[in-house]
Amino acid sequence: MGIIIALGAWGGQKLDERFQNETPYFTIFLSLLAVIIAILIVIRSVLSDK
Repeated sequence: MGIIIALGAWGGQKLDERFQNETPYFTIFLSLLAVIIAILIVIRSVLSDK
C-alpha cells in the first residue's frame, strides 16, 4: 500500500518538475489516485479472504 502511494507521489513530483508547474497539480492528483487504488486493493483482498 505504501509503495503504491509513494510511486504516485514520486511520479507526480517528476511530472510537476518536467512541466514546471507552480502549483503541484500532478502530485496532488496522482497521490490521491494512488491512495484510492491502494484502498481498493486492500478492500478486494479483505473481501476475497471470506
